[in-house]
Amino acid sequence: MSDLYNFKVKNIDGEEVSLDNYKNKVLLIVNTASKCGFTPQYKGLEEVYKKHKDQGLEILGFPCNQFGKQEPGDEEEIKNFCSLTYDVSFPMFAKVDVNGNSAAPIYEYLKSEAPGVLGSKAIKWNFTKFLVDQNGNVLKRFSPQDTPEKIEKEIEKLLK
Repeated sequence: MSDLYNFKVKNIDGEEVSLDNYKNKVLLIVNTASKCGFTPQYKGLEEVYKKHKDQGLEILGFPCNQFGKQEPGDEEEIKNFCSLTYDVSFPMFAKVDVNGNSAAPIYEYLKSEAPGVLGSKAIKWNFTKFLVDQNGNVLKRFSPQDTPEKIEKEIEKLLK
């Protein structure tokens, strides 16, 4: 059993959610931002989600304002932006830090399980993605440049 399922996080409405709710699902965990050059990836994330959610995919979006202050709004503004601009239907969570002393525990865990280039733990920018299998194993970290469409094949392999 993975430690991932022991974490509790707040959703975008401020309610506590146990990641235990996502057991037996393939997860793509993404730190997001509304005012970033990579923000259009919301469209691709939503397309991949709609295509594969019935096969067991969940995409978990964690807004973060640590990179260029590109997520300045509060949760209500973020929720409205995601809904109105990209029709996001995958679960979104409360804004978090992903680096530093105040980094969310879930992100400390993800970074330790799937370090970046040359073993770096720090997340470099918005829209870094972590792929997690149905057993909660963090398999891979993808850079912001790796679009949802580009990594869809790896997601599909896990869903079979």
